[in-house]
Amino acid sequence: MTCEIDRRSLLLGSAGAAAAACLGGALPWASRAMAGEAPTSLTIDKRTIEVKGRAATAFGIRQSDGASGLVLDPGQPFHIDLVNRIGEDTIIHWHGQKPPYLQDGVDDRNVPLIAAGKTQGYEYRPTPGTHWMHSHRGLQEQALLAAPLIVHSAEDLAADVQEVTVLLHDFSFRQPEEILAGLTGVAGAHDMAGMGGMPSVAGMAHSGVGDNGMAMPMAMDLNDVGYDAFLANDRTLDDPLVVRVERSGRARLRIINGAASSAFWIELGGLRGTLVAVDGNPVLPVAGSSFPIAIAQRLDLIVDVPVGAFPVLAQVEGKTQRTGFILASPGAAIAKVADVAAAAAAPVDLSLEARLRASNPLPDRAPDAVLTMALTGSMAPYLWGINDHLWPNVDPPVIRAGQRVVLEMQNRTMMAHPMHLHGHHFQVVGLGGTQISGAVRDTVLVPAMGSVRVAFDADNPGRWAFHCHNLYHMATGMMTEVVYDTFA
Repeated sequence: MTCEIDRRSLLLGSAGAAAAACLGGALPWASRAMAGEAPTSLTIDKRTIEVKGRAATAFGIRQSDGASGLVLDPGQPFHIDLVNRIGEDTIIHWHGQKPPYLQDGVDDRNVPLIAAGKTQGYEYRPTPGTHWMHSHRGLQEQALLAAPLIVHSAEDLAADVQEVTVLLHDFSFRQPEEILAGLTGVAGAHDMAGMGGMPSVAGMAHSGVGDNGMAMPMAMDLNDVGYDAFLANDRTLDDPLVVRVERSGRARLRIINGAASSAFWIELGGLRGTLVAVDGNPVLPVAGSSFPIAIAQRLDLIVDVPVGAFPVLAQVEGKTQRTGFILASPGAAIAKVADVAAAAAAPVDLSLEARLRASNPLPDRAPDAVLTMALTGSMAPYLWGINDHLWPNVDPPVIRAGQRVVLEMQNRTMMAHPMHLHGHHFQVVGLGGTQISGAVRDTVLVPAMGSVRVAFDADNPGRWAFHCHNLYHMATGMMTEVVYDTFA
């Protein structure tokens, strides 16, 4: 069967937002917090989903009414109580947000885990845009411990568009620990995931480079893991999400790549779309029908939907497998869509990144600090690091508040890495040897044997995780920190 959702139930807003708009704008977040508004309750729990006719147990992050994740109105504080009911310790990272360091939600020396059965409160001023929340503990993210986090701006509420939020994921009937053990060949690999228990990176060969430093004829590596299915809002194309759009209506697609280890191409098929934001940050409009999305990235696409039914597909790079959902005008017949394409998709690349320009770029300023991050590692042995170090045995760079910081990421491996910095948004300022004034993001893909430069202003003191968002790369060591001197 299909799940048909009308315009009202998919509009991501509330009566509270409408009331605030009528009063001439949303109340400042601090005023709302001081007014004593009760926190929103989010529960981390277990649930049962059906994938290709089989029942599977997965995690979830849900409100009391069963809604996945969180939607905030303009000016509404991020004010929640997070309840852990999964029977094991966890921690949730607010991806794309810039909270105070101790509310970031990372398993580190200064932030305690949320024990089973316990509740943790959070309150800070949220960053608008399409973001998400996910576990930052072990391999829980692979078991679907993730959900959307949408923070509306006043402009969002003024726009007359239907909003559709879609969270992509990769799915396996195997346990995540089994997947990791198969990659590393190390029994009990689940005990070492994210704990720094993998072997030392010392002596590890860099993919594509021989002992004499000469390039070796090796192909780029794609798709570490063979998955059983790919999901869009927990559904496959066997039983897709169907969104009914008003006749000749307009929709804003908020697409989140929450996959643990898979990048996609978003294919609009018979529709044309306009990309208006990436990672929650507005960009100068880019029109097209095909858009790449690396792990952890987000795309906001405006599409006009004529009469008929139109699949929006997410095809895995290097594979024929795909998932997706269907936009349909009222009464339009829904045809079956195969979950495999006629040909494999190309690797996700920087073709879109090179075209993107931020609507609100960083002010021009010379950098005060340039940090070089060499991305190192190999498929055999399956170990991935930064500057030849494996987390937590790292030597993190130290910066000072107020600095303009440039990160120079040099990928010395034959696999692309989606690199994410916590607590900040950065601007892409260089692709290879080409200087650009690119998009503002929090996650950027660094291609195999390539380099990317990003710049950010050091305005959020703390110890901030910097890591590859391929879960299995991070689990075997590809993570470090960017540390402010007051926290060193």
